[in-house]
Amino acid sequence: MGNKVPNKLLSMFRMKCPNCRKGNMFTNKSIFPLKEVLEMPTNCPVCDQKFEIEVGFWYGTGYVSYAMCVALIFIFAVLYALIIGFSWKDNSIYIFMPIVVGLLVLLQPLIMRLSRVFYLYVFVKFGEGQTMKSE
Repeated sequence: MGNKVPNKLLSMFRMKCPNCRKGNMFTNKSIFPLKEVLEMPTNCPVCDQKFEIEVGFWYGTGYVSYAMCVALIFIFAVLYALIIGFSWKDNSIYIFMPIVVGLLVLLQPLIMRLSRVFYLYVFVKFGEGQTMKSE
């Protein structure tokens, strides 16, 4: 039967190491407490893959986070347009704006984590990183 390769998309949303797809990328599974939302071990606890590949590596996640926020705004706008609709007559645009800003603020800790995960998955491929720890 052999080893079954874990699903890439599922591993990304579970925030698992891109090399082995088993080790947790973040110290806490929960986003709380918020001051520890981005705390990560230096290496994967399962395969020893280094998470911060080089100094300043995580600066690139700002672009990923920005793209995710733009995509969420677009999705929220489409849903809002389908459910309520946009109109200048009833000021629905002015109702939409604080709603979408509030949703983005609430989702920001999750967006920040996912942007790190997605960014690392671009640079580290499954099984191509460092070797598995001996058990």
